Amino acid sequence: MEKILSRKNPLAMHIKKLGTTRSYRELCGQFLCDGAKLLEEAVKSGAKITEVLTASRLTMTLPAETRVFFTARDLIDSLSPLKNAQEVLFTCKMPQKKALTNIIGTNILLDGVQDPGNVGSIIRAAYAFNIQTVILTGGCADPYNPKTIRATMGAIFRQRVCDAAFSELASLRRKGVRFVGAAPDDACRDISDVQLGNSVVALGSEGRGLSEQVSGLCSEKFKIPTQPECESLNVATAAAIIMWESTSASSG
Repeated sequence: MEKILSRKNPLAMHIKKLGTTRSYRELCGQFLCDGAKLLEEAVKSGAKITEVLTASRLTMTLPAETRVFFTARDLIDSLSPLKNAQEVLFTCKMPQKKALTNIIGTNILLDGVQDPGNVGSIIRAAYAFNIQTVILTGGCADPYNPKTIRATMGAIFRQRVCDAAFSELASLRRKGVRFVGAAPDDACRDISDVQLGNSVVALGSEGRGLSEQVSGLCSEKFKIPTQPECESLNVATAAAIIMWESTSASSG
């Protein structure tokens, strides 16, 4: 096993930049993950793991093409963009981007959700509830931000996630894809009265809600009933309720 002990090592600098710069991730077609548990999930999911940097002995079997390097714990701490860094950092290839087509079942559209933890939690829940696609638009957090990836708890390797420009969404709408939107408006119908299957269900950020463009795509809007004193739900909580409701309705 090769050793890396300097921050100036090319691989160390590459890992550091993957963890901090979205444009660099997209240029390289790679993303950074941390932790032995996440590495196990990547192996189980068949992710293309390129390099592993570890401060402890690994007991799992890695793909033959994966390069493994040993390092000191303090170097791991300096390279990881996350608080409470674990003893393993590893890089994966991004999956090939595919056109946003074949919209069936329930799909979740996030419009301007900028918190990586929320986006990651929604991706995790989407996999749990068998959501076909999580669609990101309007400047959402990068799904390959290390904070997003940690929040997915491994679902990033299994759940289909797509970035989409508004023009792509509008094209789907013209082709007959149904859009519905979540809105904290008393005039909206309750979620239990709205068909969520075979639709793109749109959620906006807590502060702004849906943008005018995305709202305009929605043929119907619904609310999640809450106590009158409750101003709003966290977007990840709202998304989980919506996904559960869509699963419950389809199985009922």
